[in-house]
Amino acid sequence: MDDLTENTTFADLALRPELVEALSSLGYEEPTPIQRESIPPLIAGQDLLGQAATGTGKTAAFALPMLEHLEGDNRSKNPTGLILVPTRELAMQVSEAVHKYGRALGARVLPIYGGQPIGRQLQALSRGVDVVVATPGRAVDHIKRGTIPLKNIAMVVLDEADEMLDMGFAEDLDAILGALPTERQTVLFSATMPKRIESLARRHLSNPTTIRIEAPVVAKGDAPKVRQLAFMVPRSHKPAALGRILDVEAPAAAIVFCRTRLEVDQLTETLNGRGYRAEALHGGMNQEGRDRVMARVRSGNADLLIATDVAARGLDIDLLTHVVNYDVPSAPESYVHRIGRVGRAGREGVAITLAEPREHRLLENIQRVTGDKIAIEKVPTISDLRNRRMELTLGTLRETLLDDDLDRYRTIVESLTDEFDLFEVALAAVKLTHEATTGAEDEVEIPEVEVRRPKDRKNDRGERGDRDRGDRGERGDRDKKGKKNKDRSIGVDSTRLYFPIGRSAQVRPGDLVGAITGETGLAGKQIGSIEIADKFSLVEVPEKSADDIIRAMKKTTIKGRKVVPRRERFQRFER
Repeated sequence: MDDLTENTTFADLALRPELVEALSSLGYEEPTPIQRESIPPLIAGQDLLGQAATGTGKTAAFALPMLEHLEGDNRSKNPTGLILVPTRELAMQVSEAVHKYGRALGARVLPIYGGQPIGRQLQALSRGVDVVVATPGRAVDHIKRGTIPLKNIAMVVLDEADEMLDMGFAEDLDAILGALPTERQTVLFSATMPKRIESLARRHLSNPTTIRIEAPVVAKGDAPKVRQLAFMVPRSHKPAALGRILDVEAPAAAIVFCRTRLEVDQLTETLNGRGYRAEALHGGMNQEGRDRVMARVRSGNADLLIATDVAARGLDIDLLTHVVNYDVPSAPESYVHRIGRVGRAGREGVAITLAEPREHRLLENIQRVTGDKIAIEKVPTISDLRNRRMELTLGTLRETLLDDDLDRYRTIVESLTDEFDLFEVALAAVKLTHEATTGAEDEVEIPEVEVRRPKDRKNDRGERGDRDRGDRGERGDRDKKGKKNKDRSIGVDSTRLYFPIGRSAQVRPGDLVGAITGETGLAGKQIGSIEIADKFSLVEVPEKSADDIIRAMKKTTIKGRKVVPRRERFQRFER
């Protein structure tokens, strides 16, 4: 192992030719540091304790040695390898990887997790399995039933061990490891190495090789792969602040982490109402629903994935550019896991955290533990957002000008220049493009939060008293205004139109605004609030223009579909 260098190839690691060929066919050219350091001792049969960040190639580091030890065609029906992972998504991902690596060896791999019919798992086990990839809870169920034969297990791997402990699987892990043969190889991989992991390793690993792959040191003057930002925001303004930050950042794809299932569902509905294509993912969903969500995200049919930590563990999304912590994680380890979703394989990424004033000390603790600097920035103002939208309009127009299919519009321009100055015609075109692509203007500033340092703080009782009074004040204002505030967007001279098209057709506010302004004399600023549900949308328009809009929309399409609006039959928007 001392002779291994950065130029080491998979062939240098004494792997079977079938495995080397499989890796080559998958496009892997050379091992990552964790693979280069881990594979030789694992092939030699040693126990191993490995630490490396998410996305560094840990799966191949333990899967290849496990496959290396597989016997020939006459092997037993009983599994020889067991891999324990924290979530069903990671179980499927690891199982797929092991299957790809070992296809030429005829490796039989079975993922076992909750939410899948246990009868199907029992049938596969009875036919014969080489490697079982399981979540701890479902593994314990099978062990109690006696349906997973353990006598031939020669290698057991705990992948993302710190996450399994965080999820409360400590007793299950002890029970599983205690039921395995004493003469076995035990491997433990973790992105972080808290004392609980070291204690687990002392109990179940025998004289292990320890490998720690440190995060790469950024050379002076070089920017880190993950740009880490935080915004201080009052809780009541968080949804609006998130929307504005996303508008400015314009991510290709992003994961927004929330603490609870309820928060995931509520935020998903809010963001969809603002025109984003957001999908929810949490433990309360069945497997079929989770699979559908991930298919939409990976195909690019969703911009945002709103998820809990448990549901998003082990997900790998190639298009991902941003990770957002809707709340500050209470543990630095959770923060490390989350931002590890971006900045992979040399790509740049952005990690954004929305922090309430009382969470500032949590941010300071994360910076102290990780050694990373998290820049505290101000929430973009309305002016910042308008400037960003102007930049996007400029980009859209530039792309259009580079298109060679503009001749069919020449007649329109020539006829207009007979009556108007060419510069004014261009201004009108820019205005229509801008209003069609950016939707309604955001008119409410988000209050700036001043973070008080410890030396400036009052005693705890004083702080709590101020905060409690502030909260009561906000609730009091809402109660006094009551229904007037709730229906504020529906003015006396306005009405709402029901459009029978929604998120399922990938409709965004800009599509609706563009269709209306393109077929009527209305300007974008005359269109009020827009709320988009799965199958329909509600658009606030001037009462005097409603009938004209309905007639005009009969002549056009939205997203290629004929859409005829009508007046809303109910006063309130039902989500």
